[in-house]
Amino acid sequence: MTSRALLLVAAAAAYLVSAWSVAPGFYDGFAPPQPYNFVCPPPIAGANLPPASGHLVIKVIGGVSDANSAFTDDGQVIIGFLPGAFDVTGKTEVTVDVRPVSPCPNPGGLHFSTNTYEITADAPLTKQADKSKWPTLVMRYSNLQADPGFVYRASSPNGPWTNIGANSQAQPYTIDVKTDQLGYFAAGYPAGAVSKTSASSNQILPVTIAVLIVLVLVGGVPLTIIRRRQARGEIPAEEDDE
Repeated sequence: MTSRALLLVAAAAAYLVSAWSVAPGFYDGFAPPQPYNFVCPPPIAGANLPPASGHLVIKVIGGVSDANSAFTDDGQVIIGFLPGAFDVTGKTEVTVDVRPVSPCPNPGGLHFSTNTYEITADAPLTKQADKSKWPTLVMRYSNLQADPGFVYRASSPNGPWTNIGANSQAQPYTIDVKTDQLGYFAAGYPAGAVSKTSASSNQILPVTIAVLIVLVLVGGVPLTIIRRRQARGEIPAEEDDE
């Protein structure tokens, strides 16, 4: 085995050991872009900043509310509105507010992985039969919490909480859903359910990738050696096909 091939294999093996030994958050692209700001932080959260709120003024143009998105200043909640999302009769603008709820609701039978947020507007949403035209809500969650399976909505922080589902595709550490109503929102899962991912299992994907890198590099070493020997004239070129 050549010294260059040995160096590649050693580097890949070193990455494998590092990926297994460090805490979640080490991997670029797999951890949240910034720490989650909890209303009620778990003990493992360490230092914690209070979550931010959001405020948006949507213009009314030609008697129709404009397309826009309201979001918290820390980016933990985003809700997007298409044109005409609101009934703007007699209005020139629509105000939307997003606020974290404190104290944290603790509904029986549910576990929330995110903060609970109240989303309000000073105009009602229009009734849309086409679900694709409903506002889209995106909620970010922490790698320190189990992955939520659904988004829940309520008209009061005390509930009752309704499961409004979740879209099948989302960016890492986010969950999104369409909603035809505003109110209180949180993402979580039934208390008796086993979440598909936890903080400890977030290491599985990077480690798997590291293993595949090692296998590819090791598998390519014999071919590299054969080609080098051919270049030196040590073996005939036709032996490369064996």
